[in-house]
Amino acid sequence: MTGCNKPAAPPAAPKPVVFVTPAISKNIVEWDEYTGRLAAMDKVDVNARVSGMLESVHFKDGQFVKQGDLLFVIDPRPYAAKFERAEAVLKEADAKLKLAQLNDNRTIKLAANKVIAQEEIDSRRNELLQAQAAYLAAKADYDQAKLNLDFTQVTAPIGGRISRKLVTEGNLITGGDAANPTLLTTIVSLDPIYCYFEADEEAYLKYQRLAREGKRPSSRTTANPVELELADEDAFVHKGKMDFVENAIDEQTSTIQGRAIFPNPGLQLTPGLFARVRLPGSGRYDAVLVPDLSIITDQSNKFVNVVRPDGTIDYRKVTLGPIVNGLRVIRDGLKAGENVVTRGLQRVHAGVQVDAKPDETKGNSSVPPPGDKKGA
Repeated sequence: MTGCNKPAAPPAAPKPVVFVTPAISKNIVEWDEYTGRLAAMDKVDVNARVSGMLESVHFKDGQFVKQGDLLFVIDPRPYAAKFERAEAVLKEADAKLKLAQLNDNRTIKLAANKVIAQEEIDSRRNELLQAQAAYLAAKADYDQAKLNLDFTQVTAPIGGRISRKLVTEGNLITGGDAANPTLLTTIVSLDPIYCYFEADEEAYLKYQRLAREGKRPSSRTTANPVELELADEDAFVHKGKMDFVENAIDEQTSTIQGRAIFPNPGLQLTPGLFARVRLPGSGRYDAVLVPDLSIITDQSNKFVNVVRPDGTIDYRKVTLGPIVNGLRVIRDGLKAGENVVTRGLQRVHAGVQVDAKPDETKGNSSVPPPGDKKGA
């Protein structure tokens, strides 16, 4: 009787377990990223406007200075002596002018009574004109002497971070209209601050097309938002706006220069630093988004594994866009709500029946981790 029993059928192979997350639809703006370099809005080479011996320095190397702060003093004694002489000459010229004016007034009265010759009238009028010219010349010399005396005190033309002193006390410096005036130091402004970057021709043409279509305003006419991150930062935390776009494409690099401006109250942004900047690269639209780890690369093509309603795998070719909020934009090949495989990709192929489970692993779901603003 035991020989008549049929052998039991082997157990069915278990379905491979995969983890899935639904593709979501979200209204987004794409951002284009560029490498930029920070630059001061204002940079001033501080030169003396008069020559002489450097008497004293009134700042510490690298400190922050305000506009009008005293920086250097050039020996004022030679210029003080010239000023005193010019002041004396001006007083003498003023006295002569007043006397000439008094004589001219008397001459007018005498001429009215016809008791003075015409030659005397002309002579006194000529004396008045000469006195007026002498006074103006003396006044010009006085003003120049006063300016030169004031110029012996070199003050900060702008506020900002000052460099080190390039000349020490006791040195003879050259200033004024000399061909090579002595450079004393430099000052750069820090708040706000510029960031310059280069965009290629393709990006420039895209921005023009978007402006014509009314999807994104031109940065030439609108202060489009710009965000910046430094080399040691993992998010675009600095917020600024577009300030300038160059008027022509550089023939050597086929790029066009743009400039953004950023507030810098904490002085964290320093001229010369490299930074990553991004600005809106599209108008707002509804995009389909999936985790980037669900993307499969097969030579030059991109695919995702989609779990059909019957539990089978559909190997789907897709067209990718940028990463936004930590998720990959799918331009074509996928609809919102379809479940894509995020883990267990090596266990499946097209047409196989799977046991699909929601992927709730942090960073693998369709919701980006808190604080991740990359590509927002």
